[in-house]
Amino acid sequence: MISLSARIRDLTPSATKAMSERAAALCAAGRRVIALSQGELDFDTPVRIRDAGIEAINTGRTRYTKVAGVDPLRRAIVEKFRRDNGLDFGLDQITVGAGAKQVLFNALLATTDPGDEVVFPTPAWVSYPEMARIVGATPIPVACGPETGFKLTPAALEAALSPRTKWLMLNSPGNPTGAVYSVSELRALACVLARRPGVMVMSDDVYETMTYGAPFATMAQAAPEIACRTLTVNSVSKSHAMTGWRVGFGAGPAVLIRAMNAIQGHSTSHASSVSQYAAAEALSGDQDDARLFCDKLRKRRDMMLDWIGRADGLSCVAPDGAFYLFVSCGDLLGARRPDGQAIRTDEDFAAYLLEYFGVAVVPGAAFMAPGYIRISFAASEEDLHEACRRIIAACASLTPAAREAALS
Repeated sequence: MISLSARIRDLTPSATKAMSERAAALCAAGRRVIALSQGELDFDTPVRIRDAGIEAINTGRTRYTKVAGVDPLRRAIVEKFRRDNGLDFGLDQITVGAGAKQVLFNALLATTDPGDEVVFPTPAWVSYPEMARIVGATPIPVACGPETGFKLTPAALEAALSPRTKWLMLNSPGNPTGAVYSVSELRALACVLARRPGVMVMSDDVYETMTYGAPFATMAQAAPEIACRTLTVNSVSKSHAMTGWRVGFGAGPAVLIRAMNAIQGHSTSHASSVSQYAAAEALSGDQDDARLFCDKLRKRRDMMLDWIGRADGLSCVAPDGAFYLFVSCGDLLGARRPDGQAIRTDEDFAAYLLEYFGVAVVPGAAFMAPGYIRISFAASEEDLHEACRRIIAACASLTPAAREAALS
């Protein structure tokens, strides 16, 4: 008999993956499903980066590498932080993992003990609380609503901290809301943390290149006084359409990086050698591709905001970054489908969209923010337009709760 650990028994599967897998199953059954649930660009990896990967294969760079990553990539990462963020790191302060997700996990595993607390604002990416639980830490979500732009305030941070707090995990631009923290907002949070020298900051910057008017800033840059306890995490997955290449990286205190590399040396060893050389090209070459991606995404965002604004019962604040709309469906809760079944939760509404209208989105409950759905606009304009047409039709098919009460 197989006996699973408590940490696995309590683990919640990724809702984004689950929705994408359900959409794929419906497609395999012959349904025309538009999947707007996955955090993945529809753009191809740029040719120059693909060519670098091919060259790595053809020149025999297919063997084991240093756990921390190949030197050309780590040098490119050092230069990226200097060029884009005004941050100076040595090679011993850089680690490369199989995606940013592994870097985040390594950091938590290297630093937390059972009972330690990990604070993060919600709505939050689905993996933050689960990562904390896996390593034995206690996740401490802090609800941040539309009244603060879905952003953590100094007062809310102060209230969430305790003697057991080990990390603040901060994602900007944020998934799922697209919220972007300004320099002044980061500094205000740093002022709270200055009084808590035992609290470290994990700055998750994977959507850095995707902002729409709000300038990007990162904690170590905005508040250099706490840079000595900040881990800055990024990747090439979003910025260069390289999700499948699996290359993420982190920069921070050398003692932390050594500990993270020690863990990685006993787990995955290192990211794919071929992917690392491709990532070095991605970060070293011109960044025109990333800028072009951002321009296209801005256009899609604006179109989606217009289309979703036409759907009865839905509303959305324009995101300043990333490639998601975080759409309130609260006015639809309590409404009834044509078959008489009630839409009681955002999960019910997301299931209705998928099963009856062929549009896959992620319910807000997955991000610890019920009453919303997350819609990715990292898809073709044709697919986005058709998806919005279906979403508008789905909303129109519902009998609103207020009308239902009046008829009864």
